[in-house]
Amino acid sequence: MPEPELIDHAGLDSAVYLRIYLTGVKIFVPIAFLVWAILVPVNFTNSTLELASKIANVTSSDIDKFSISNVPLRSQRFWGHVLLAYAITFWACYVLLKEYEKVALMRLQFLASEKRSPNQFTVLVRNVPPDPDESVSELVEHFFLVNHPNHYLTHQVVYNANKLATLVKKKKKLQNWLVYYNNKYSRDPSKRPFMKTGFLGLWGNRVDAIDHHGSEIEKLSKEIAAEREKVANDPKSIMPAAFVSFKTRWGAAVCAQTQQSRDPTIWLTDWAPEPRDVYWENLAIPYVSLTVRKLIIGVAFFFLTFFFMIPIAFVQSLASLEGMEKAAPFLKPVVEKKFIKSVIQGFLPGIVLKLFLIFLPTILMIMSKFEGFISLSSLERRSASRYYLFNFVNVFLGSIIAGSAFEQLDSFIHQSPSEIPKTIGVAIPMKATFFITYIMVDGWAGIAGEILMLKPLIIYHLKNFFLVKTEKDREEAMDPGSLGFNTGEPRIQFYFLLGFVYATVTPAILPFIIIFFGLAYVVFRHQIINVYNQEYESAAAFWPDVHGRILTALVISQVLLMGLLSTKKAALSTPFLIALPVLTIWFHMFCKGRFESAFVKYPLQEAMMKDTLERAREPGINMKGYLQSSYIHPVFKASVDDDEYEEENSENWEKESVIVPTKRQSRRNTPVPSRVSGASSPSLPEAIQEHPKP
Repeated sequence: MPEPELIDHAGLDSAVYLRIYLTGVKIFVPIAFLVWAILVPVNFTNSTLELASKIANVTSSDIDKFSISNVPLRSQRFWGHVLLAYAITFWACYVLLKEYEKVALMRLQFLASEKRSPNQFTVLVRNVPPDPDESVSELVEHFFLVNHPNHYLTHQVVYNANKLATLVKKKKKLQNWLVYYNNKYSRDPSKRPFMKTGFLGLWGNRVDAIDHHGSEIEKLSKEIAAEREKVANDPKSIMPAAFVSFKTRWGAAVCAQTQQSRDPTIWLTDWAPEPRDVYWENLAIPYVSLTVRKLIIGVAFFFLTFFFMIPIAFVQSLASLEGMEKAAPFLKPVVEKKFIKSVIQGFLPGIVLKLFLIFLPTILMIMSKFEGFISLSSLERRSASRYYLFNFVNVFLGSIIAGSAFEQLDSFIHQSPSEIPKTIGVAIPMKATFFITYIMVDGWAGIAGEILMLKPLIIYHLKNFFLVKTEKDREEAMDPGSLGFNTGEPRIQFYFLLGFVYATVTPAILPFIIIFFGLAYVVFRHQIINVYNQEYESAAAFWPDVHGRILTALVISQVLLMGLLSTKKAALSTPFLIALPVLTIWFHMFCKGRFESAFVKYPLQEAMMKDTLERAREPGINMKGYLQSSYIHPVFKASVDDDEYEEENSENWEKESVIVPTKRQSRRNTPVPSRVSGASSPSLPEAIQEHPKP
């Protein structure tokens, strides 16, 4: 499937996500050829580790002989590592520059050709100042009629409908059970189904299941009606925020990207997310509390990251049983068994580490939700950035520091303090063996698991056994979900980090990383085309984060190489590396200034061109009818009088609008709406098809 067709089918987010894997292949394949041709002979043709193992009892493996650890102190060969560090930096920056340029162009082309959607015309306004004489709705209308008289069209205030949403969800669950019991009764009319009202139906009064659920649904319907009335009429349920829609994209762009008041803390405007991208629960959070929430989560994340070091250090103690044997001789009988030794030393550390990290994405997503982000895309981006930090501190630094200290414990005990930095310098490259097994366990096996879809299969069967009661339940249980950016992207970034750090230190790791990138690209391309549903479309808004994290990994690798060479007493060659982080940071600032605006701003010129073209093609379009119900809370759409609302809306539409259909294809490719918002982003012809003429 060519890339333009892939974008039509799965959206720009999916296509650009695949480009991250391609970027890894483009960067590391030439680097691998270079370092294997130059550095491997430079490292291998020494005997430093053999002498060290005889004199100082330093543990090492055959792979370590390919690493920088095998080069003797004060050697002139370190100039080769310095020159290749420059070559790697320049090549990586060149590839990233071309990719940033390409993705920015793809984004602008996508936005220019994108089908009409509500978020193109809508702005989210927050921190509306209180007024004793006017309601929030009246205040918003008056403000925008005065300050945007030629472009303001309509608005939808934001309600705190979280309690109502809980009641509606509870009612749906009860209705599901009622369908299940009715089906059960219809199969055997001679026997009425009974149930117990206690916890999980294990105890309590024995009642008729159909009558009980019918009466409970009736009670809930009354509660929902009362709560709806309260939400609609109680001023406390109306938040100081609103979705404001404009007649043109140009009007929306001007409002979203300018300051609305002389007081910069009120009338705050930003682009509204797609209706299916909105995380409705967080719209009920007062804007003033967001700063406090960010501080709380920042502190919580700090403690989560550093307290996780304890189990990570324990895991790393399993990484070298030979090192443990020196500190604890009673383990010698276990270590000497070849099969046990190979399994424990090779795969157990990586598997246990993976198990420790299995619940981490869920914890980080809960933290992001508490922080108050209002769209699924921003929630996933924040979770991804935290996951990357966590991986860097715990999996990377934790593995090197804890593992090295334990592995060289015997040497540390018998050495003077001044010798310890040298031991660390030798030990850091030796963790390459652990990371190679980690790549195989997490990367290779993870990708194999992705194509087999083992986790969704197990979850489906568990749901099918315990939760599925109706055909609708089974359909929901079979939903494969969407591409998990918050878990997948940090994993990719971790392999970029390993590749850059070990390219000049232990080149033997690079083939494993290249195989991961190539295999992952093929597998995820298949999954995006054939398996996953697209949950939202951000038009590749995540690329600046991806670019920044790759450059961060590059700077980390340069600093670590400087530290490593300083322990090797390479006094002449080490200072030449100081320029590399400076050049890389300058390159990042250049890219930020040159390309980032394409990802955070919408050019007025583009907006005007799109509006002009649309007016020429569809002169009689009724924008108000199209936009006025786009940002209604899903629980109002899902309420009992939903049919009446749709009928009334359809009649109004037919009276007001003149339809001029176009031949352009919709960008919405999957019928599945967002699991969180329950909404989708229809284009105009799709919206019309939902309300056909009688």
